[in-house]
Amino acid sequence: MTVAWVVRHPCWGAIGLPLAALLYVRQKQIALLRCLYGVAFRTKLELAATLVEWLAFWLQCTGKVLWIVADGAYAKRPFLRRALAAGVVVVSRLRQDAALRSLPQPLRRGQPKKRGRKPKYGQAAISLAKRAAHRHGWLTGDFLLYGQTVRQTFKTFLATYVPAGGVIRVVLVRQDDGWVAYFCTAPEATVTQILEAIADRAAVEPDVHDLKEVHGAGQQQVRHYGATIAAYHLTLWLHTLVELWSWHQEQASLCDRRASPWDDPNRRPSHADRCKALRRSCIGMVIRGALGRARSLPKIHALVRRLLTLVA
Repeated sequence: MTVAWVVRHPCWGAIGLPLAALLYVRQKQIALLRCLYGVAFRTKLELAATLVEWLAFWLQCTGKVLWIVADGAYAKRPFLRRALAAGVVVVSRLRQDAALRSLPQPLRRGQPKKRGRKPKYGQAAISLAKRAAHRHGWLTGDFLLYGQTVRQTFKTFLATYVPAGGVIRVVLVRQDDGWVAYFCTAPEATVTQILEAIADRAAVEPDVHDLKEVHGAGQQQVRHYGATIAAYHLTLWLHTLVELWSWHQEQASLCDRRASPWDDPNRRPSHADRCKALRRSCIGMVIRGALGRARSLPKIHALVRRLLTLVA
């Protein structure tokens, strides 16, 4: 269970920077860990809420509102209630059969006030399928999704949702094979903010591949429960540090497509390209420092470049 910070590079688009993680162990396998290390079973929703609370605590000094974009599997009460209590805004996918309610009706003029708390949920049920099937109310707009401008047909409205504990903003998006629903716990959020946040979440998916294939996450030969968590965090932080180092680097210095003419020269550098560029930079500094004055010779300089290419 990993939490990542999604940032937008001016040239390469959205990039996910993994920050922290918690190890999920299935309930039928937790008995041995409970005896050895005192580990208690926690569901994925509880682990995700714990990560969000940790992140909200450390970022509260910034004075900014924290947005959490999660998969639709986490759009449930145990996660949403704890995330909202931490003061964050949650954006996620909404089930097509979600039990939505209308907004509570305000008191009309002259109507006597009722005793007790004001209602949080409306009395009328809202069917997303009926809203999506209705031909009226659809709008069209251009959004920056996945690094390019995309025209989307959407419909948005406010509703109340019991797992979220109040009013949410719902966005329906029409697709070629049907429709999909998203929601945001901030009713004042715009459609642009919601759809772009959903699209930027896709930047976290390549992190899983890079952590396993580039940094070898999960291949460390450790046996202790704490050592397993520590080894995984080292790979997380190494991934993030490499991305931060390459943030201001030129694309030409990070990857050279001349050795692979079949590849797209304009494709953004992969994380593996960034790792190789960092290795070349470190090894080059050591070699140039050892050469001293000899590094000014053209043949030596060309030999160093060839050697760096072979090493990384």
